[in-house]
Amino acid sequence: MNNKLTPYLYVIPLFTAISLLILVPAFGTLVNSFYRDVTFLDKEFIFLKNYFSLFSDSGFIQSLRFTVMFTLISVPFEMALGVMLALLLNEKIPGRGFLRVAVLIPWAIPVAVSGRIWQLIYNYSYGLINTILLSLGISDTPVNWLGTGTSAFVSLVIADAWKTVPFVAIIILAGLQSIPDEIHEQAKTDGAGIFQRFFLLVLPILRPVIIVALLFRTIDALRIFDIIFVITGGGPGGSTASLSLYAYNFYLSGDFGAGSAVSVILFFIALILSVVYVNAGKFSEDMK
Repeated sequence: MNNKLTPYLYVIPLFTAISLLILVPAFGTLVNSFYRDVTFLDKEFIFLKNYFSLFSDSGFIQSLRFTVMFTLISVPFEMALGVMLALLLNEKIPGRGFLRVAVLIPWAIPVAVSGRIWQLIYNYSYGLINTILLSLGISDTPVNWLGTGTSAFVSLVIADAWKTVPFVAIIILAGLQSIPDEIHEQAKTDGAGIFQRFFLLVLPILRPVIIVALLFRTIDALRIFDIIFVITGGGPGGSTASLSLYAYNFYLSGDFGAGSAVSVILFFIALILSVVYVNAGKFSEDMK
């Protein structure tokens, strides 16, 4: 057998799996978005009408706005907390091993379970937060945390951060562990303070790791569904409906064409941001 063909034989199983599980369904979704595919109507090719209908739909615009705002606010917030938590776990403190294990508990809990926990915490009548506020006299009446668009938005950001900050922290911690102690000692010897060491030494080294964590969290934030589905269901008044939840409602009603169009739009938003992050990370330069 020609030795030049041998490497290609090894990647055939991987390429086949990727094609069957990812490329074919993605292409099928794209094609289906060009059709009127409703369960009780004949399937009809309508090209871009699904997309035109979406951008004239106030519900879609609202879900797009919510998804973008949620991503812009939750991702930087979670990244900042994740970096701080990673720096803490990287220090030689008592019980560091236990803390590194314990911090993974929120991330390991299924999203449906953690969403239900936070829904109970935010409950108007007997939620933990309102119980604390009333007991301490901070508030005279219970706060309806999920009753307005703004408070529900903030509540979702906090619940999502509790779930995902440990994931960011573990990724950043892995990057911190790769930095030799000798580099820190040399920087201290040269008179560099803690902030100088962090911004001039640690951050440049952690750039690829931070970009990877940022990429994962951005994609997850863009396609957020389950925690919203459990806590708010998209309410109040559709103010917390994400693009994924909006697409789900189309699929649930049997309008697969419109649901596919929403999925395609979400895919291209994530794809564009992924390309931006990869270029920002300069991974191709690091591999040369």
